[in-house]
Order: sequence, then C-alpha cells, then structure tokens
Amino acid sequence: MNFNLRQAIIQNVSGNTQDQLKDTIVDAIQVGEEKMLPGLGVLFEVIWKNADTQEQQTMLETLEQGLKR
Repeated sequence: MNFNLRQAIIQNVSGNTQDQLKDTIVDAIQVGEEKMLPGLGVLFEVIWKNADTQEQQTMLETLEQGLKR
C-alpha cells in the first residue's frame, strides 16, 4: 500500500477558506502534538513554493528572529 501523506494533507485542506486554514494552523500549534508537525510542514511547503524571492527572504528573517528568542 502506497500512502502519500503530503497529498493526503493537501487534499484534506484544499478548498478551505482562509479562516479555516488559520484555524487549522492555530489548532495544530496550540495542541502541540508531534503528529501535527507533518501537516504544518506540508502547509509551509505550499507557502514556500508559492512565495516569490522577497517573500521567502521575509520568512527566513522572521524564522531567524524567532529562533533567537
């Protein structure tokens, strides 16, 4: 059986509104369960792939600053 977790996660949230996507992200972070990390990773991958170079740079700067805290 070949199960593609990445595709399953994308399919699960495809068509969601911005509010629904935000709720999914906030819930995953607040719950803090390790099993939610792959889903957040897939969502970040989608964001990264659809961001231009400047947006990616901004994300990297935000990540760098957040890791310094």
